[in-house]
Amino acid sequence: MPKALKDMTLEELWELFPIVLAPYNPHWTDWAEEEIDKLSITLQDFDTTITHIGSTAIPGIAAKPIVDILVEIPAETDKDSIRKIMESAGYICMSVSDDRMSFNKGYTPEGYAERVFHIHFHPKGDNDEIRFRDYLIAHPDIAKEYENLKQSLLPQFKHNRDAYTEAKTDFVSKINMVAK
Repeated sequence: MPKALKDMTLEELWELFPIVLAPYNPHWTDWAEEEIDKLSITLQDFDTTITHIGSTAIPGIAAKPIVDILVEIPAETDKDSIRKIMESAGYICMSVSDDRMSFNKGYTPEGYAERVFHIHFHPKGDNDEIRFRDYLIAHPDIAKEYENLKQSLLPQFKHNRDAYTEAKTDFVSKINMVAK
């Protein structure tokens, strides 16, 4: 019987859930819309703005087949209430800081489910991810550069999600500065 996810070390989780890049899948947008509809109902008592972000929101480029969704909430929102609601709805809380929370869905003890989601809660206006997404959509040549960067990092960081993300930071920061 597989070990429960909550009992696994970070290294075990990274081994079970390696970084993979898949060719662009137009279903990612549909899946995001369906999940956004569910989140809108789940979070109907809160003032939210919910947006599909990340590489799965950028047509034509390879991406981790994980749909990222940004939920913007007022800074004064009771995060404990949101956490309880999200966990009751089947999401796994992955991180909590003073102003952000992150939840996942689609991770099983056997590996990835067909549909995997990362739900990011940020204060309203903390949404550089939208600017980055929109810039890459408007500049397909830059989107291809980003895709090439991700593919070049994959062999080294396939089992280290934090290092993979960190290795992309300079590129993302540069684009966000240009996109302002």
